Amino acid sequence: MNKPLAGTLLALVLAGATTAPAMASAPRDGSAPAKATPAAVDFAGTVALSNCSGSVVRTPASLSTDPALVLSNGHCLETGMPAAGQVVKDRASSRTFSLLNSAGSSVGTLQASKIAYATMTDTDVSVYQLTKTYAQIQSQYGISALTLNDVRPAQGSSIKVVSGYWKRTYSCNVDGFAYRLKEGGWTWKDSVRYTSPCNTIGGTSGSPVIDTTTGKVVAVNNTGNESGGSCTVNNPCEVDENGTVTVRQGINYAQQTYTMIPCIGPGNVFDLNRAGCTLPKP
Repeated sequence: MNKPLAGTLLALVLAGATTAPAMASAPRDGSAPAKATPAAVDFAGTVALSNCSGSVVRTPASLSTDPALVLSNGHCLETGMPAAGQVVKDRASSRTFSLLNSAGSSVGTLQASKIAYATMTDTDVSVYQLTKTYAQIQSQYGISALTLNDVRPAQGSSIKVVSGYWKRTYSCNVDGFAYRLKEGGWTWKDSVRYTSPCNTIGGTSGSPVIDTTTGKVVAVNNTGNESGGSCTVNNPCEVDENGTVTVRQGINYAQQTYTMIPCIGPGNVFDLNRAGCTLPKP
């Protein structure tokens, strides 16, 4: 996985990647195709954790008066990586997050009140509930939350992985999907596979994966095959419906987030018994 980082790190000189062009659709009147206008994707709303990246997110139904949520990876939890089959829900937390503006500068510190939901089973996700509402964050810092898309990302779509930890953006496309992605003792379902320009590294774990057309979050960055190993830690493998194993050295992955939306009810409360919720339960 794009392992969480601890302590002081050496500075890295990293080259940027090129954004793929947005596709245009032909109008019905036969005139020249209109170019799709890419959404502005920057660091606003992303956060830096002590060891990972993350973002302030909302569902399409979240209210400005709801307590804000921060999205990251399950393997980034301050309490350590959840075991396979383990689900953390409504556990008290006072973790802090450095909130970034569009330029990637820190504008303040946000604090969690609890881990609303976290797991590394079927997906690799952590969601913290904050002590501030979206309206309070907007009023104090001028920063809006990123919106979770409620539909599955499309193969070939243009995406950006925005790391608050490194203050770096990776640009690529959705190459496809892994039916099952296995890493060590964990298995994830229907994982997003990037094209090679998204060569994410340790510390990018938990970064939002943003569709450049809609500007919405479609996944959360979590892992990559570093050295060509098969199904081992830091070397995930793909397993298809027939059990065939494929190893893609140097390729990185993310976990889709649209599946979380049915599980989040009024007040941004995780209710795993809501209709359509398929997240693992404790």
